[in-house]
Amino acid sequence: MTRQPLLTLAVVLFTTGVFCTQPAAAQEKAKKGKAADAEGQPLRRTLPESVKVERDIVYAKYGDREVKLDLYLPKKSASQKIPCIVVIHGGGWRSGDKTRFASIAARLAEQGFAAACIGYRLLPEVQFPAPVVDCKAAVRWVRANAAKHGLDPDRIGAIGGSAGGHLVAMLGTSHAEPKLEGDGGNASVSSRVQAVVAMATPADMTRFADRSGMTKELATLISPLTHVSKDSAPTLLLHSDADKTVPMEQSELLLKKLSDAKVPVKLVKMGASHAFWNDAKFFDEVMAKSVKFFRERLSVK
Repeated sequence: MTRQPLLTLAVVLFTTGVFCTQPAAAQEKAKKGKAADAEGQPLRRTLPESVKVERDIVYAKYGDREVKLDLYLPKKSASQKIPCIVVIHGGGWRSGDKTRFASIAARLAEQGFAAACIGYRLLPEVQFPAPVVDCKAAVRWVRANAAKHGLDPDRIGAIGGSAGGHLVAMLGTSHAEPKLEGDGGNASVSSRVQAVVAMATPADMTRFADRSGMTKELATLISPLTHVSKDSAPTLLLHSDADKTVPMEQSELLLKKLSDAKVPVKLVKMGASHAFWNDAKFFDEVMAKSVKFFRERLSVK
């Protein structure tokens, strides 16, 4: 992609000094509590009979501010500890909540995984790197509470799309960066994950820093590309080459960086628009690819 389209994209994605996947009118609706952004309406499906949900679990606290998750579990008791997937919604870091990716979490639980479908503090209530900090706190909570819920603390994955794709990519790459751990709880526990599915992910935030009002230093800190090493988590990238919100070039950059570091990584091109996971025509395909990847990487039979 040439520089001019990237600069044009930056104008679209950045408003009020932050990277955002919504136009200004949509931001105004989001402020009124409506999930209106480039992702459209989340896909809603009936909870499978084989799945149970423990709702509104507090995984982090900042003073009086609680941050919560819903834990999706198979009803059938497993003979061994099961892996858990942290599920992170999109919404331009400004809208959405832990119910937005409920269909993804439910499908994972239906396939034998646990799924921690998390909320996180949104802009402009907080500024970066707070959303990253929250996601790391969620992983630490899963690991610290694994025994209580029958989970395997050594087999934790993450899946997310758009802004959530950025956040799971950060989980997969930045486990060695102390500046991003925060004080959300379970400080002595690792925030590292063992496998990542990142959909339509922004990977290099510095590409947009000049027009965002964000400092180059902060944009670098919250870029997954910055933190890639040989110890990064194996990653499946899903992206549409027709994506006009986050160009597929972003996933291609991450693909190359991970490949150069000898990290197992694959990019699958989806024939859809930005939020293909919300499209009923593509949901089953997305989940089939994701479940297959998690089974392989987290050693699930």
